[in-house]
Amino acid sequence: MSNEVDVLIIGAGPVGLYAAYYAGFRELSTAVMDSLPEPGGQVSALYPEKLIYDIAGFPEVRGRDLVENLLAQAGRFSPTLLLHRAAEKLERTADGRWDVTSTDGHCVRARAVIISGGIGTFTPRPLPAGSHFEDRGLSYFVPQPAEHTGKDVVVVGGGDSAVDWALTLQGIARSVTLVHRREAFRAHEHSVRKLTESGVEILTPYVVSDARGDGSLREIDVTHARSKESRTLHCDSVVAALGFTANLGALESWGLTVQNRRVLVDSQMQTNLPLVYAAGDIADYRGKVRLIAVGFGEAAIAVNNAAVSINPDLELFPGHSTDTAA
Repeated sequence: MSNEVDVLIIGAGPVGLYAAYYAGFRELSTAVMDSLPEPGGQVSALYPEKLIYDIAGFPEVRGRDLVENLLAQAGRFSPTLLLHRAAEKLERTADGRWDVTSTDGHCVRARAVIISGGIGTFTPRPLPAGSHFEDRGLSYFVPQPAEHTGKDVVVVGGGDSAVDWALTLQGIARSVTLVHRREAFRAHEHSVRKLTESGVEILTPYVVSDARGDGSLREIDVTHARSKESRTLHCDSVVAALGFTANLGALESWGLTVQNRRVLVDSQMQTNLPLVYAAGDIADYRGKVRLIAVGFGEAAIAVNNAAVSINPDLELFPGHSTDTAA
């Protein structure tokens, strides 16, 4: 199987979906490839119900709704979505195009490639004391908060995901307890303030030292990091939000200039390879700020520069969307 397009976007997260819209706006045929089975990237996989506050024009928007809106926006131009396909090989053709082959052998020939794969593939860090209860009360994501309705839930971690999930589940679950191994949190200050003002029980500095159950997880032991005093918590579910390990996978073999698991780009968002661009969290340059809002701008820069490289008769400035029927 194969496709031939003007632009292939690798990564169907928010930045990749916006790039698909912009490529369509520039009248470029487009395909989007992603290793995950559904579009939305980390937003869909990790926090679809989380409220996001820093998207321009939206005082707040739920992650799932943001992805749906981006799909509708890109859908005006009918991009080809190639989901559950991880990009594996990048090869230059004799006429200067790029062949990208997925792990299942699907090949896309494109005149330009935009990499928007976030942090690459990501794997949750396990909870050592309870890993044998995975899918039996222990989880690493909260895709459906309603599944925790009426339950006693323990969230483990001190980053943004842990605090966000604790706040989301408070009011849905019967009780929420957050366990963190340090006194200080890595999460955003505003979120931590909301946490301390909520009904969530906060246990710091504690670590999970044991987990027990009768087929499903029923209780855990937590031990104070300094005094070594232990206590037992009843729980129906545990959400381990201990962070993720990122892996660029095959991208590291493509000849790209990579530094600290990021792809280096210039002011046009172009990598060291001709007609290969990067945007979003995976792209890096001096002064980079890793926000979805910044990624949207980078996607527009990458697409517009790709457009004039593909067709030198085009103008770099795309015109205003209000001047078109799009």
